[in-house]
Amino acid sequence: MHNHHNRTVKFIDLGQADYKEAWDYQTALFEETVKTKIENRKRETTLQEITPNYLIFCEHPHVYTLGKSGSVENLLIDEHGLKEKQATFYKINRGGDITYHGPGQIVGYPILDLENFFTDIHRYLRLLEEAVILTLQEYGLDAGRIDGLTGVWLDHHKQKDPRKICAMGVKSSRWVTMHGLALNVNTDLEYFDYIVPCGIDDKAVTSMERELREKQDMGDVKERLKHNIVRSFEMELEA
Repeated sequence: MHNHHNRTVKFIDLGQADYKEAWDYQTALFEETVKTKIENRKRETTLQEITPNYLIFCEHPHVYTLGKSGSVENLLIDEHGLKEKQATFYKINRGGDITYHGPGQIVGYPILDLENFFTDIHRYLRLLEEAVILTLQEYGLDAGRIDGLTGVWLDHHKQKDPRKICAMGVKSSRWVTMHGLALNVNTDLEYFDYIVPCGIDDKAVTSMERELREKQDMGDVKERLKHNIVRSFEMELEA
């Protein structure tokens, strides 16, 4: 273990980013960090390199992604349907089933070396959820977790009409994380009709726009979400 932890995080907003390009970008950062950690093992303690941390935000064009454990049967439209809806489809290396990303949805990819923070993947997920819950609270939305399900939900107490507002899927290797969260702000929810989201077919999805009955300012939501992630993890933003 290196004896100085780096809690500084470089924030990068890619804006509208093609899914594949954003994936390649985060993969490069992820692999670079993993490589540094492997090389650190061979170095004297005093010569160990500090590992960086990144928090990437972006919005994707319409895209469906399928996790390792997922079934392609959960995508309910064919190639022709995808073209019609101007959507693409990728199989990827995170856990979880099928999910949708698109305009009006904030996608957050934290690429953190958790050894800089704490080595506990469950705590990592809980804190990401916590940051989303705090953000939604600022808009007067009471969101929370539902036992046994990932992500952030509305009507999580009584669960008469549970609605998922934020999806999560992460991958980690040697305590370095990639992938992350997708918060529906002004998302076109029709696109969720073409998948069995995350393999759970009886749960509805929602967005801030639907719940608050008006379009939200993406820049404002991003700023608040960023702030809450930084606060939850006790990060320091790189100037």
